Amino acid sequence: MTTVFMGGSRAICRLNPVIREKLDDLIDRGCMILVGDANGADKSVQEYLAKRGYRNVIVYCMDACRNNVGAWQARRLSFPAARKDFAYYATKDLAMAQDAKCGVMLWDGKSKGTLNNIQNLLAAGKKVLVYFAPTKSLFKLSSEAGLLDLLQRCDSRDIARAQKRIRSRPPMATDQFLLHHPRG
Repeated sequence: MTTVFMGGSRAICRLNPVIREKLDDLIDRGCMILVGDANGADKSVQEYLAKRGYRNVIVYCMDACRNNVGAWQARRLSFPAARKDFAYYATKDLAMAQDAKCGVMLWDGKSKGTLNNIQNLLAAGKKVLVYFAPTKSLFKLSSEAGLLDLLQRCDSRDIARAQKRIRSRPPMATDQFLLHHPRG
């Protein structure tokens, strides 16, 4: 059974036919779906999986789940932090990236968390299918080169803001992207 890290931007709250078709494919293949507990894409994916009655789901959360629509098994992680900030929630995302064989990310082209997830998966040598909301299209990424191509479609200021906050993984070539490819 393939284990898939399914995640995305909090700004993506509706699943269009392209995304639902991909979820249906994962369900038909019997994949184990790892999903976070945030509002936005995570909660929308959870609602769709619950509506379909799909049980091969594990919800990853920090300490207590904010959303677990289908009352699925939960993997609760802890991180000693005074604040519930980016690093705090990135802990569960990194665990999902490590536990999954591949990823499917729903990205608005701005979210630092989703970009971090894409980079973590690629850094671990895992493939990522990215639904890129600005163009409503899918991108199959298996290397940093593919991500660089995708980043060229984004506003460089949004990517710069996102990269400034991402610190949880070793540096990648994409971190230097904006130094050589200003856009926006």
